[in-house]
Amino acid sequence: MFTGIIETLGIVQEVKKEQDNIHITIDSSVADELKIDQSVAHNGICLTVVAIDGNHYTVTAIGETIKKTNISSWKVGDSVNLERAMRLGDRLDGHIVQGHVDQIGTCVSVQETNGSWFYTFEYDSALQNITIEKGSITVNGVSLTVVDSGKNNFSVAIIPYTYEHTNFNSFAVGTEVNLEFDVIGKYVSRLYANK
Repeated sequence: MFTGIIETLGIVQEVKKEQDNIHITIDSSVADELKIDQSVAHNGICLTVVAIDGNHYTVTAIGETIKKTNISSWKVGDSVNLERAMRLGDRLDGHIVQGHVDQIGTCVSVQETNGSWFYTFEYDSALQNITIEKGSITVNGVSLTVVDSGKNNFSVAIIPYTYEHTNFNSFAVGTEVNLEFDVIGKYVSRLYANK
């Protein structure tokens, strides 16, 4: 379980395909604190550490993860938002994040607004995920509050700290991102759909 509060950025060092899997090696300042079998969220994707070598560690994505996320487009040099799993007893500064990406979204607008940034994302509403104004959304692992909500789109406002310390500063129109919708909202939506 995660909170959506990004600890640090990692840099992709190697991408290796093996059958239906992708092995990704990340350079990170937290690598020496990790353990084999530990879960780490990478742009919101919960992946298991399978190898550690100095400041580098490797994770593996399987077919199901590759199908639902943008991980297949990652390349050497890309920056990745990193968050280690929450410790029992820690403050829950963001919201409940599982690290299970629901679908990919696309950035359709970026506006700088005198000291902050306003991003709008679109997603396929056929998958029945929803957002609500003032509700929670996770974009590339970052816990955010929805500003505006439409049937297949939403907007978020980004403060300077988040802009500087996550990969939001690399987003442009057309950037694909990983979306995890609010877990409580998903349960409520499913309950109403089954009535």
